[in-house]
Amino acid sequence: MNLRCIIIDDEPLALELMASYVEKTPFLELSGKYNSAVMALDKTDLHDVDLIFLDIQMPDLNGLEFSRLLPPDIRVVFTTAFEQYALEGFKANALDYLLKPVNYNEFLSAARKAQEWFSLKRQAQAKAGTESDFIYVKSDYKLVQIRLSDILYIEGLRDYLKIYLEGEARPVLTLGSMKAMEERLPSPRFMRVHRSYIVQMGKVRTMDKGQIIFGKARIPISDTYKTDIAAYIDRYTL
Repeated sequence: MNLRCIIIDDEPLALELMASYVEKTPFLELSGKYNSAVMALDKTDLHDVDLIFLDIQMPDLNGLEFSRLLPPDIRVVFTTAFEQYALEGFKANALDYLLKPVNYNEFLSAARKAQEWFSLKRQAQAKAGTESDFIYVKSDYKLVQIRLSDILYIEGLRDYLKIYLEGEARPVLTLGSMKAMEERLPSPRFMRVHRSYIVQMGKVRTMDKGQIIFGKARIPISDTYKTDIAAYIDRYTL
C-alpha cells in the first residue's frame, strides 16, 4: 500500500534531505515539497495527502498551528531541531517526532508506523464495508444510491468523480475526492490503479500493455500501483 506524502520545511537542505528519503522508500509517493506551511495550503489539495513530514519552527504559520488545520485522516510526522517541542508534537496527535538531523533509519521507522496505521485503517474499513453493499452520493442535487456490485470504475476529475456503472451508458457525476472515495470502498475489492482511477478488480476482464480495458475505455496502471496490482492478479492466476 502506497502513501502519498508532502514535506514542509523552511530549511532548503533539510527539505531536500527528506525528499531524498521519500524517493528511496518504495511505499511512499512524494506529492509535493514546500518551504512554508502557507505555500502548502495554497498549492496542495490536502484531501489527496496521507502523510506530512512537517517542520515545527517556521515563520508565519508554524507546524503545530498548521497541523490543527488538517483533515483528521492525515497523519503527521514532526521534524525539528529543538527537542523541547516533542511533548507539544505528541499533544497534537503526531504519529512520530524526528529530531534533526534526521537519519534514514529514523525516517524509515516513522514511515513504517504510518504504513501500519493506514493498513489497520483499511482493514477496519473493509470489514465495515461487508456490512452493506451500497453507497449514497449526491448527483444533480439528488441523493443517489449506488450498489457496489454495479461499479466498474471511478475516474477523478479534480473536485469531481465520475462513477461508471455496469449497463449504464453515462456515469454518475458527484462532488468529492479520490482519497475520500478510496477510503469508503472495501479493499482489495476496489483498488487504486492510477492517481485518477479506482477499479473494481472483480469486474476486470481484460488487461493489455499496462492498461485495464472496459469496452472502449482504457485505464492506465501507473508505476506507483503496479506492484499492488500484480500481487492481486498473482493470487488469482493459474
